[in-house]
Amino acid sequence: MTPSVNFEPLVPLDFLERSESVYPDKPAVIHGGTTYTYAQYSERTRRLAAGLQELGVGRGDRVAILAPNIPAMLDAKFGPMRIGAALVPINVRLSPREIAYILRHSGAKALIFDTEYADAVRAFRDSVPNLGAFVQVADVAPMAGDIPGPDYEDFLAASDLARLSEVRIDEGEAISVNYTSGTTGFPKGVVFHARGAWVNAVGEALETGLTWRSVYLWTLPLFHCNGWCFPWAIAAVGGTSVCLRKVVPAEVYRLIEEHGVTHLCCAPTVLTSLYASPEAEGRDLSGVTITTAGAAPAPLVIRTMEGMGAKVHHVYGLTETYGPYTICADQPGWDALDPESRARVKARQGVAYGVAGTGLRVVDEQMKDVPPDGKTMGEVVMRGNMVMTGYFNDEKATADAFRGGWFHSGDLAVRHSDGYVELKDRSKDIIISGGENVSSQEVEKVLMEHPDVLEVCVVGIPHEKWGEVPKAFVVPRDGATVTAGEVIEHARERLAHYKCPKQVEFGDLPKTATGKIQKFVLRDREWKGRDRQIAG
Repeated sequence: MTPSVNFEPLVPLDFLERSESVYPDKPAVIHGGTTYTYAQYSERTRRLAAGLQELGVGRGDRVAILAPNIPAMLDAKFGPMRIGAALVPINVRLSPREIAYILRHSGAKALIFDTEYADAVRAFRDSVPNLGAFVQVADVAPMAGDIPGPDYEDFLAASDLARLSEVRIDEGEAISVNYTSGTTGFPKGVVFHARGAWVNAVGEALETGLTWRSVYLWTLPLFHCNGWCFPWAIAAVGGTSVCLRKVVPAEVYRLIEEHGVTHLCCAPTVLTSLYASPEAEGRDLSGVTITTAGAAPAPLVIRTMEGMGAKVHHVYGLTETYGPYTICADQPGWDALDPESRARVKARQGVAYGVAGTGLRVVDEQMKDVPPDGKTMGEVVMRGNMVMTGYFNDEKATADAFRGGWFHSGDLAVRHSDGYVELKDRSKDIIISGGENVSSQEVEKVLMEHPDVLEVCVVGIPHEKWGEVPKAFVVPRDGATVTAGEVIEHARERLAHYKCPKQVEFGDLPKTATGKIQKFVLRDREWKGRDRQIAG
């Protein structure tokens, strides 16, 4: 639609423009000993846009970035948008082969990369002919002399702002292509449109209480769902971003204290590492709001972090919904519950964001709503402004995801009588043992209550009689001497016996860069060379 006296497209760039005008001298980005004000931050994004334009990047093109949580990543959330280009943020933990695929599939014209990942760039650069330019960010590692391309800061300084030709994009245009972590085959590119990013950012600010006083610590990777849209949410309120290259508990606690951090986001496993760290001793996190997602948190995780004084928001969503789509919204009376009961209700995925509307359902295979009895499982489906445009250059996958006029999450859940949704499993993670459905998440939550268990993952493994049975992969707490028999007995005292793990294995768990446990890696290992055929 054409802008008019009563209509203006919803574009996240407007957030930065306003904060530059209202808070020009306020800290916008802190990285180590460097602070950029909103005036400087906005200028950096303009210089990035101008530099990209000089490289031949224009409206409808894609610009990729491979970097940790540093200022260049925040610049990139706005710079390409100024000239109508879409950002392609890349997971820094991917292999060169996977990165090359994303660069080819997205058709990216330029790559901005942190020089820590120069070896990966060397490995794939000759196999991506569409890449016409490289820009190097020498944050902690020196410039890679054998890779063409200027230093990022020099690139910004040399850009000609007088020649910058900004465009006003429509709210339906793509501003980012975010590649999901593929479990089989290659990842798919999720297209974010400007309107969805704008709406989700407003939702983040509304639901987590962001204001101009907020100081946000980047414990969540900025490449993941564009940091759940928080870069735009923080800019919307004029808050301050504190960069963090790597999540190390001691550094997290130091930055919280040094900068008066008020907000952070992360997966439950990151919270586990924080409270299990020796640095957690005696910490008071009063005044810190934590938003957690990426996996269903065990009540123990919520209870422990709130016991340290933090306010925990449990949200749920997918890359296809710009990150968080639901929140376990607090209810009057919950504060009066005992800590265990409060943590249990707050471990549910909850209700749609206030800005998401009513596009949240739990349905059966005929697309009929399951009864709100807290028992009947169905698939979570969504629709509305906070659902992706589709998968980049993949009409078949898009059509399948949008069948029936709703986005199909692949997540199985129940709906309680109060309307709150509670996930039980991914459809591929449900364990069907002798015809009985076993929620791996239910078993995991019970095992997490064992005092010697730090982390746990439960998958189905082959069984001659029952088709498959649960197996628990356990990370013990430091110094613990827990045995497999003790873990199994703990479960048998609290669950129906068919739900209990029949085997226990101790060791580290495979995780994504966001700290999410890669359940499929463990399951695929157990089923290697066998077809997963479930006994009915």
